[in-house]
Amino acid sequence: MANFPDIPMEEKKIEGVFSIEKTMKIGAGTTARRVKQAMSYFAREQDDGVIQIQPIGSDDLPVGSLEEISKDDLLRDYMPDPASYKRVMVKMRDVQKSIARGEKFRKRGETFTAEFEFNKALAMDEQNVRANFGVGMCYIERGEKEKAQEVFERIVKIDAAFGDEHKHLFNEYGIKLRKNKMFADAVEYYKRALELTKEDENLYYNIARAEFESENYTKAADAVGKCLALSPDHVEGTKLLAYLGKKGLV
Repeated sequence: MANFPDIPMEEKKIEGVFSIEKTMKIGAGTTARRVKQAMSYFAREQDDGVIQIQPIGSDDLPVGSLEEISKDDLLRDYMPDPASYKRVMVKMRDVQKSIARGEKFRKRGETFTAEFEFNKALAMDEQNVRANFGVGMCYIERGEKEKAQEVFERIVKIDAAFGDEHKHLFNEYGIKLRKNKMFADAVEYYKRALELTKEDENLYYNIARAEFESENYTKAADAVGKCLALSPDHVEGTKLLAYLGKKGLV
């Protein structure tokens, strides 16, 4: 009988719902007591092997902040929950389908149909970053600034909106705010991003552009100065600072 060499199989990344029993303190003083409560998390392994976990809410969707743990911690302390994983994946797919339809309609310029689809997704997952960006951009594109402002206030409270995963949407949204003369919102938006990321010359430049277009020239110069301090060769920042000086605006 022939012997065939073992062919290494690529190890699949971990993804699923896992539960852990945590001890919680209830009450205070003499009535205080500790109870055990099962908590469920959606876990997904990243390219570097780190496991990102996110709590599962009452509607069977991941909600709240992401945490990072090691694979060893996950396998040691958490129990897989295949039945919950199936429910969660069904809900997540429904959300993603509505978002995909919304993005398709928005690209076609059919913003009312797109808004309907994005709001379907938000009815299932109100913290969904792509759906919030999508409905916000529909409002901006239609010039409905009051509605856009309401969505903006939601977005700036969602930390994940400023992560690398949503970089493309983040940039597009900021440009739309500025081009639609929502300058104060654009500045607040980029400052919020600076709170959550390391210093970024492009964020300072974007602040400078918004301040410049709202004729806050001193603030524009201050922001572009910070941009150039981080990146002295920043071409657009250099041009903006030169223009401010040439026109005697600062």
